[in-house]
Amino acid sequence: MAHRQRQVIGVDERISTARAIPLGIQHMMSMFGSTVLVPALTGLNPNVAIMCSGIGTICYLLVTRNKIPSYLGSSFAFISPILAATAATGNLHTALSGVVVAGLVFLVVAGIIKLAGTEWLDRLLPPVLVAAVMIVIGVGLSATAVKMALNSSTESFQPIGAAVATIALFAAVVFSSMGGLFGTIPVLLAIIVGYLVACLLGLVDLAPVVSAAWIGLPPIQTPTFDLGAVALIAPVALVVVIEHIGHLLAVGEIVGKDYRPMLPRSLAGDGIATVISGFLGGPPTTTYAENIGVMSVTRVYSTQVFWYAAGFALVVGGFCPKLAAFINSIPTPVMGGVSLLLFGLIASNGLRMLVSNQVNFDENRNLMIASVVIIVGVGMETSGISIPIANYTLPGMATSALIGILLNLILPQANASANASDNEDA
Repeated sequence: MAHRQRQVIGVDERISTARAIPLGIQHMMSMFGSTVLVPALTGLNPNVAIMCSGIGTICYLLVTRNKIPSYLGSSFAFISPILAATAATGNLHTALSGVVVAGLVFLVVAGIIKLAGTEWLDRLLPPVLVAAVMIVIGVGLSATAVKMALNSSTESFQPIGAAVATIALFAAVVFSSMGGLFGTIPVLLAIIVGYLVACLLGLVDLAPVVSAAWIGLPPIQTPTFDLGAVALIAPVALVVVIEHIGHLLAVGEIVGKDYRPMLPRSLAGDGIATVISGFLGGPPTTTYAENIGVMSVTRVYSTQVFWYAAGFALVVGGFCPKLAAFINSIPTPVMGGVSLLLFGLIASNGLRMLVSNQVNFDENRNLMIASVVIIVGVGMETSGISIPIANYTLPGMATSALIGILLNLILPQANASANASDNEDA
């Protein structure tokens, strides 16, 4: 039986509304759990966060001229600083001023890169380093996916939850191997299958769905400027810039485009989205690995789909509490099972990049860069360890990327070493 290659839908291609709707819902549901978790941990309103993710993604698509397929959700990097600022000042309104200024930091960095150009990216980020960072992004999230799938929020293995996660994962794999519509919305179909099984096993709590209103606006909170809160929160944006670059290069590798020249616009889009979110009472935004994984498995890269996803998020979070409660009722193991595939695909694309760029691991510098970046990054991400720097922390992905950049700068190039040897022989 001949292998059938699934059709690729490019970034600029347009599809029918009937196909775009389920694809948009698929992207919205993929980011929903993580985007809701951040406000839940920081005291912000989850519905506002969902609404701001929709608004932010629309702004991002406009700023990037509809050229970069990405979804913006709540950033985990700001959780600790927001909690610290809230505790120090006594209310969330001051913390929101830090969120607004963090967005302005994105814009400043975008302006600096615009003036300086992006040629330096090629020198600092060779294919071996970019691929290693992609592997860190995917494998680094493995601990989160496994915990969601196998033991949910408890400390021990949960057989029922693991069974549901296995079914969701198996469904995603099967649907992604099929052609036609099934092959383009495997994540959405897998979530539906997992949800139905979870309902039969009594894992779904529909009480919040029943009690939620059909129509209603989320509570908007406005920022109150506080210098201390700004000092705690805004500098974290510099760390997220590194994460943003990693995600942008990962998207470029998956869709087959070089997005380095568009980095200033991409950062500016994220910055504007974060500023708006801060003024409405939402968390800072960032591009999402979950949605990068969805693109990898579906091979649908059209930015049109992200407009639908953003529109659905805007409606669900901003105007329909019942739909938000319904999506939020999806059990953690279901999303965990799907995430196992999504995060694995990001890492696999990093491996594919090593092959497609013909990275030579007989060269010691390539071996050293990849080895150190992957082990440090994955080790820190999966163990939950971050490096404290004053009032901030440097997560594993950012740490490993910085180490990789340093190694790339100090380790001699193979051709340079060869030339030196030739000169000595002469």
